[in-house]
Amino acid sequence: MEDPYQNNVTQPQGGDGGQFTYPPPQEGSGPDGYPYQTDFPAKDEEDAASDATEGHDEGEQMYEGEYQGIPHPDEIKEARRAARMEARRKARQEAQLEDDDDLPDQYENIMEDCGHGRFQWTLFAVLGLALMADGVDSYVVGFVLPSAEKDMCITNADKGMLGLLVYVAMLAGALVWGGLSDKLGRRKVLIYVLTIDIVFSFLSCFAQGYGFFLFFRFCSGFGIGGSIPIVYTYFAEFLQIEKRGEHLSWLCMFWMLGGLYASFTAWGIIPHYGWGFAIGTEVQFHGWRAFILVCTFPAIAALVGVIFMPESPRFLLENARHDEAWMILRNVHDTNWKAKGEPERVFTVTNIKTPQTQEDEFIEIQSETGTAFQRWTVRHTTLLQQVMSNVMSLSAAEFRLQGLFLVIVWFCLAFSYHGLGVWFPDMIKYMQYEEYEAKTRVFHRERVERFHFNFSLVNQIHREGEYIHDKFEDIEMRSVKFEHSLFENCYFEDIKSTNTYFENCTLKNTVFYNTDLWEEKFKDCRMENTTFLHPKKGCHLNFQEENDIVIYLVSFLGSLAVLPGNIISALFMDKIGRIKIIGGSMLGSAACSFLLLLSFSQGAVICWQCLFYAVSVAAWNGLQVISVEVYPTAKRATAFGILNAVCKFAAIIGSFIFASFIGITRIVPIFLAIAALVCGGLLALKLPETREKVLS
Repeated sequence: MEDPYQNNVTQPQGGDGGQFTYPPPQEGSGPDGYPYQTDFPAKDEEDAASDATEGHDEGEQMYEGEYQGIPHPDEIKEARRAARMEARRKARQEAQLEDDDDLPDQYENIMEDCGHGRFQWTLFAVLGLALMADGVDSYVVGFVLPSAEKDMCITNADKGMLGLLVYVAMLAGALVWGGLSDKLGRRKVLIYVLTIDIVFSFLSCFAQGYGFFLFFRFCSGFGIGGSIPIVYTYFAEFLQIEKRGEHLSWLCMFWMLGGLYASFTAWGIIPHYGWGFAIGTEVQFHGWRAFILVCTFPAIAALVGVIFMPESPRFLLENARHDEAWMILRNVHDTNWKAKGEPERVFTVTNIKTPQTQEDEFIEIQSETGTAFQRWTVRHTTLLQQVMSNVMSLSAAEFRLQGLFLVIVWFCLAFSYHGLGVWFPDMIKYMQYEEYEAKTRVFHRERVERFHFNFSLVNQIHREGEYIHDKFEDIEMRSVKFEHSLFENCYFEDIKSTNTYFENCTLKNTVFYNTDLWEEKFKDCRMENTTFLHPKKGCHLNFQEENDIVIYLVSFLGSLAVLPGNIISALFMDKIGRIKIIGGSMLGSAACSFLLLLSFSQGAVICWQCLFYAVSVAAWNGLQVISVEVYPTAKRATAFGILNAVCKFAAIIGSFIFASFIGITRIVPIFLAIAALVCGGLLALKLPETREKVLS
């Protein structure tokens, strides 16, 4: 059937803007109209007059406040809308911006007519899963490293490189995908992002070598790194002004759920490291690989949901795709009001004003004048030029000052938050190490002759000892060190060692059979007639030793502590404003950081960590909301991507600096965090308030 709206679109003349007009729904229309209108027969003049004079028919429900002088809710909404439009009109006149297009105001009115209901809540769940996938990926590497380093012989330097490259990949992903979503569309780019993350996360589960594992995790991070700018931009463009701050803040809770999901599943899967299977001698699949596989579930669910979601109509309108935008808006309207039990409500928008659009810069080589490769090259080269032009336009005078303030506030918050995020678990590990080291047993100048060691040696130091004709068989050595000792005519068999070393020792006529004591375990030792038979190949796996579950507990409690801060910030985001939320939260977080100077036990560190996370999350919510609102639609995701990249850069610097002071001093990292939070909190008070701002 021919589309009844297709031939009734009034095209704008030239590039000066215009409006697209759609006919109102016709009575008794077919599938392209509103079929439910045919259920209501037309009234004659007498019926209409009766309704006007008598007030209500017998079957019509009467509004309770009609005869009490109480305005109807619809009248209140219209009055508020009129007041906002009048305020914005006066603001434009004062700023001498009367020549601006009216699309933002009209789009806000359309979203108010569409209401907030089933469609927004469905989109909320789908985009929340995408945000949850980003939260999960932020924890994956930290949780799997203790097990992966045993499985793939990862050195300390390689571990640091893995963590660094994942953050660099997320930084690059935020820049690239944020810019592309302003040109290709929010929905399309989000599908790309989730697909890349799922594919490479799945491949990393089965990577047997460190090089492949590093490459797959880098690609996964590059994909999921673009999710945050797209998710917030996408959701904001389906929200009316009265709901935007609150519901964007509710959306932030899914990042917290990602941390809870990762911590809980890691706690349940990774410590049982011996679980798994092997295919031959080359392919190993242990618990930590299963954990990575489970961590892809939120991204898979989000991808399935996004496929069934429509593109942002605001993006479509900015790119002159008005028919698609109108159909999506009508669908949103009908979905919401049918779910509320009012299917008779009609989408009354008949024309949509168009902004002044830039000339289409895509250059297409015709098939008769160029090859497919040439057309592909020109298309993508021009797309890259457009993205870069969009990035450079953010340095214009109208964005320069507020953009600089936002960059500094994002950097200060991310530097302190992620720096302390690394400092908390590392400090707990260091406290555990100090406690463990305090219990170390020291044996000095002991002489053991013709003795059979058939029990485990744990947390011991043996200095200047002599071991003659001794036998060490089927035992485990954990945190054992032999210094300046003599081993003569000794026999070692079936030894499993962890953090065990021989320093400046002399070994004479000694045999090592089926042990994991390799040459690197012997530092500056002198060996005479010493033999190593059937040494254990590969990494030294210890399936009996469980990972420290305290680290998972710390991450779980830290993520859970965010919940009250999320709830409070969401409830007050539209009441007291974004600026007060950001400034108050950052200054409050600085006070919480000062309390860390009083933490002298693991329990105290965990307690102050939870308090810090609970207070600081409000600043994150406020920053993400204001970053969406302050930039125009054509640059929104690009700007958010740059700000998120700044966040990742600050996280890299903060993690490196804070970790370097572990075991040296706690004063320097804590005061760095306090200084950054105070600076960012005070500067945040200079940002523009966007609570009543229509998306431009």
